[in-house]
Amino acid sequence: MRYRYSKDIVYNNFPWCSPTAEQKAKIEQTAQAILDARALYPDCSLADLYNETTMPPELRKAHNANDKAVMQAYGFKPDMPESDIVAELMKMYQQLTSQ
Repeated sequence: MRYRYSKDIVYNNFPWCSPTAEQKAKIEQTAQAILDARALYPDCSLADLYNETTMPPELRKAHNANDKAVMQAYGFKPDMPESDIVAELMKMYQQLTSQ
């Protein structure tokens, strides 16, 4: 019952927002922080790093900051439920495909 994402399903038809230059810079900064946090654990696999119960705090913090920056760029509220986010993204996708 959970959403499943893959490179073929999401990124090839994902409705991206149009961030301002400031929002884009923030997203780039937070994305780099994710890479920097991963680099602190060179001997860990992605499976190790993204284990829900053992995720390193630096990585979790970096992802939370990135999530916040992306949500702001889309104009979504920080506490918006995932189901509402998916519904809004679907509306955006439908608008894109109807053009």
